[in-house]
Amino acid sequence: MAKVNLVEKKKQLGLDDIIKFQLVTHCYLEKLSVSEADLNCMSLLGTLGETDLSEFCTLIANKGIFKTTQTVRNCLVRMEKYGIIVKEGPAKKRLIKLNPDNKIQTIGNVLLFYKFIYLDTTQS
Repeated sequence: MAKVNLVEKKKQLGLDDIIKFQLVTHCYLEKLSVSEADLNCMSLLGTLGETDLSEFCTLIANKGIFKTTQTVRNCLVRMEKYGIIVKEGPAKKRLIKLNPDNKIQTIGNVLLFYKFIYLDTTQS
């Protein structure tokens, strides 16, 4: 039987932080390159839920996460290509939300339970 070094960590996080942690983990596992601003933008979207595209771009620009609404739109195009968000409505220009296929939990009580393992094949 393989000997395993177990690391267990427990921490209570706020909603923004727990959404951001899920996004960071998802992006890491899928090898997606995202910036801190991208993560902040997506975690705010997760907190808001489904929202109007143009209102969201204005909100993000006003909060200073990105400088202009066009920069926010560029981020959203990238996140849509990565499968992190989905756009809905006429010509996909009306509503945006986190992609439900990624199972990022954004409402209610959230407990994350990940198990990752590395097995060293050189040890017996």
